[in-house]
Amino acid sequence: MNTFRHCFLALAAAALLTGCASTTDLADEDADALESYNRAMFAFNDAVDKAVFKPVAKVYWRVLPEPVTDSVGNFFSNLNDVVVLANDLLQFKLHQAAMDSSRIVFNTTFGLGGLFDVATRMELPKHREDFGQTLGVWGFGAGPYLVLPLLGPSTVRDTFGVAGDFMINPIDWATDSEAVKWGLWGLNLINRRASLLRIERALVDEQIDPYSFQRSAYLQMRRNLIYDGNPPKPNLQLETEPDNPVQ
Repeated sequence: MNTFRHCFLALAAAALLTGCASTTDLADEDADALESYNRAMFAFNDAVDKAVFKPVAKVYWRVLPEPVTDSVGNFFSNLNDVVVLANDLLQFKLHQAAMDSSRIVFNTTFGLGGLFDVATRMELPKHREDFGQTLGVWGFGAGPYLVLPLLGPSTVRDTFGVAGDFMINPIDWATDSEAVKWGLWGLNLINRRASLLRIERALVDEQIDPYSFQRSAYLQMRRNLIYDGNPPKPNLQLETEPDNPVQ
């Protein structure tokens, strides 16, 4: 029953997206239609992060040695490869699907449940595919830029993508224990937040407007992912003066 429920919700999300997404393949960062809401939600998320998530992440980072945190990250990355594989298939990237299925097998077996990333050493690189990208490949427009509560930057399309990926992720269906399920989601969140501590100091000094910086970086990253690193160049039409006739 859970499988049918998940499929129904995913299809319903895709259907809803048809009505609310724009026809463009990327939200126009110069036309942030929801900017007032987004900036308020950005400020809320930032306040929650400073009060809760960042302090917890700092304690987590100090208490656990780096090899342990790396193994935790590898474990969740291996689970995420199931999501990547599903979206490979939905996008008909069959060669990449074969590579990612091999990653799952090797990391789950030789990598002791994914604690060690042996697949990368075997020249099976980590790929990034998600349901938001899949919807983009299928032709759904990005819709307006949207900052989600706690989850951060997104678009209308990627918001439905997050819901789809959530249902595909093994954390959601591999256990019947709600305590274990939410414990794993919480550990994943803290581990990912702790990994950002390494780079956020370098970014703080460069951000004139943190909201605009985050919005621009997110939209450019999503465009790059949807086009597999080769986004089309913008069609710039420059006005030129006609050649003067020969006198």
